[in-house]
Amino acid sequence: MSAHGHVDLGHTVAGWTGTTLALLGFAGAGAAVCAAWAPGIWIGLGVVAAAGIVTWVLHLAGWGKPSGPRPEADWDWRKRDAGARIGHADCLGCRAGGPRRAVAAAGRPRSAASLPAADSGA
Repeated sequence: MSAHGHVDLGHTVAGWTGTTLALLGFAGAGAAVCAAWAPGIWIGLGVVAAAGIVTWVLHLAGWGKPSGPRPEADWDWRKRDAGARIGHADCLGCRAGGPRRAVAAAGRPRSAASLPAADSGA
């Protein structure tokens, strides 16, 4: 068991891809600052912006996860989220995906996954 308990921390394809791209963009921009290369700074910051867009698109395509805990059967980071097509309730990224997705997501209740720590009363 980890320090965070037995919970899903959201390891998804969207999360890993976005984090990797953002890390590369920040490292590139930092190296460009050290080298005093102004175009490299803008290129690095552009990669960071692209990381946000790529993460959002992957989330909308089902490679992200909804807010909150998921059932343990869905914890594998390579598992697509079938509910992403119509949107997740309380998800800013899904609401930004368009009005049709936002309306569909607002009408659905959030899935409640039980957490072992909450069930034990501790």
